[in-house]
Amino acid sequence: MADTDKNKVEEMLILGTGPAGLAAALYGARADLNPLLLTGTDIGGQAATTDRIENYPGFPDGVNGSELAELFQKNAERFGARLEYEVATEVDLSKRPFIVKSYGNEYRAKTLIISTGASPNKLNVPGEQEFRGKGVSYCATCDGWFFKDKNVAIVGGGDSALEEGIFLTRYASSVTIIHRREELRAGAILQKRALNNPKIKYIWNTVVKEIQGEKGVEKLLLENVKDGSTSEFPADGIFVFIGHNPNTEMFRNQLELDDKGYIITDQRMRTSIPGVFAAGEVCDPFFRQVITSAGMGAAAAISATRLLESESE
Repeated sequence: MADTDKNKVEEMLILGTGPAGLAAALYGARADLNPLLLTGTDIGGQAATTDRIENYPGFPDGVNGSELAELFQKNAERFGARLEYEVATEVDLSKRPFIVKSYGNEYRAKTLIISTGASPNKLNVPGEQEFRGKGVSYCATCDGWFFKDKNVAIVGGGDSALEEGIFLTRYASSVTIIHRREELRAGAILQKRALNNPKIKYIWNTVVKEIQGEKGVEKLLLENVKDGSTSEFPADGIFVFIGHNPNTEMFRNQLELDDKGYIITDQRMRTSIPGVFAAGEVCDPFFRQVITSAGMGAAAAISATRLLESESE
């Protein structure tokens, strides 16, 4: 368990262990701040669930997401960052030191870096919750193996949908991408790979209205968004990749958020409260890349370090 001394004040406290949080921990450690990082439930963040990351510099052959997260962690710990396997449940940002509570402990910190990331959006259709883990998934690298020689559907048309769809072709007999538009939003290289993959098929201008089955997913009720017609599509599983929601509920009414719930920051990753910084997908609805999240985490730690230095002069 963590140090429960409520009188102890951390120089730098970081929430979240995705690329942003781990990069912040590395830079905070290099500044001799001995930063404390609360991991949350998803160690490594969304990047750790990606089978192959091919656009992170330094890995010309690509790197497994969980392996990259482990390297990030080792690098940060080497210079003195500390990881506690705790989940933050409540924060009080009304005064410094800031207070962060977990299920069993309370932490106090001079500076706080929020890198709690974002969670997958849901379809919010009948059957989705009922069949979660029984054919409904939001992570192909987590669950792809269970769909060997089966027919699966993917909802979405961005990079994540195509990356995970290509990955699923290792196992599934066929992968059908269901997209509400007439064209994909993914990058050109991914589109070319997917379009050239004989296992990948497409259903355009269509949304899923219901997920049906007995003990697991068996078929999808589809609706054409142009003419309103409906049809049934047999599937053994469905993977949903339609964007994300920032994990910011804990900070509502304390930090300034945009209309979609993302934390608003300036160029130095400063939030609306001095001493509180944010980095990664919790404040980035646009780029959402490992490299940009890591860069934001580094920037947040540098800004926090400079604030602490100015206060000690």
